[in-house]
Amino acid sequence: MARILLTGGAGYIGSHTCVALHEAGHEAVILDDFSNADESVVERIGRIIGAPPPVVNGSILDGEAVRRAFAEHAIDGVIHFAAFKAVGESVANPLAYFENNIAGSIALARAMREAQVWPLVFSSTATVYGEPDAFPIPETAPTGYTSPYAFTKITVEQILAQAAAADPFVIGALRYFNPVGAHESALIGEDPRGIPDNLMPYMAKVAMGELEQLSVFGDDYDTPDGTGLRDYIHVMDLAEAHVLSMNALLEGRAHTLNIGTGIPTSVLQMHEAYSRAVGRELPMRVVPRRPGDVPRLDADPARALEVLGFEAKRDLDAMCRDSWRWVRAQAAGWRLNDPS
Repeated sequence: MARILLTGGAGYIGSHTCVALHEAGHEAVILDDFSNADESVVERIGRIIGAPPPVVNGSILDGEAVRRAFAEHAIDGVIHFAAFKAVGESVANPLAYFENNIAGSIALARAMREAQVWPLVFSSTATVYGEPDAFPIPETAPTGYTSPYAFTKITVEQILAQAAAADPFVIGALRYFNPVGAHESALIGEDPRGIPDNLMPYMAKVAMGELEQLSVFGDDYDTPDGTGLRDYIHVMDLAEAHVLSMNALLEGRAHTLNIGTGIPTSVLQMHEAYSRAVGRELPMRVVPRRPGDVPRLDADPARALEVLGFEAKRDLDAMCRDSWRWVRAQAAGWRLNDPS
């Protein structure tokens, strides 16, 4: 058993990883300032695992809060989720992203160094591959960036690699593809503020009647049905990958890995699957392409299987089913044990 600090642990992926750590026999401590998460998440995690996890309320930029987390909880390793993550927002306000994502990560690493805690799983992203021209994408593909957000992720990966060359940090950089879905209990899931940028939460709002219809941005890509292809992974599969990553780091095995399914899914295929979960066809229309969208983005997951023994288990129907149960349970205030 290890005690793991989750920065941003009340967020979408962090909350699911908290559950996955518990299921694997570890303990989690959450560090979060709740600027992008509801405080009720902690209570709902507690309903899943039996008791709410300990929480330190603060930002990674709050040195006192971070030091308190290490001083009070005998931390063995860190999984670092705390970051701003909206691509469009990063273009409009890059300095905020540089401060929070880069300076915040440096502050966290400094606190870890002071506490002599060395294992760190870093929440990275497939956007570090820029505009790739070969698929599926291996970890050896060239990196680049098309937004300040992606720049911050590449930069922090490089900072951590150089820190590990000077101190005994053991780094696991996980490059996510497209996390979707929710915990099967429907007690935790993705809760985007405002109009979602991502496909599945947007479709969920259409299904709930909060948005009129799905806009499909382009149907003239060089793909089988003309719509963009993405690699969607169930958030609980992703959470379990973090547990395997931390286990490897505790054994001294550093790594940089793609975390995806290796299965490209088109917008129209996702629309069909979500409509199937809802039980009716969701309204949609085709609109012009968005600037910056790429035709295809899917992982070569072979290294994650080789290094961690990780392989995604949940299919597209499970992703859609769990998302749909979550948004209905959320609308009901989580009063329903089974919102199906």
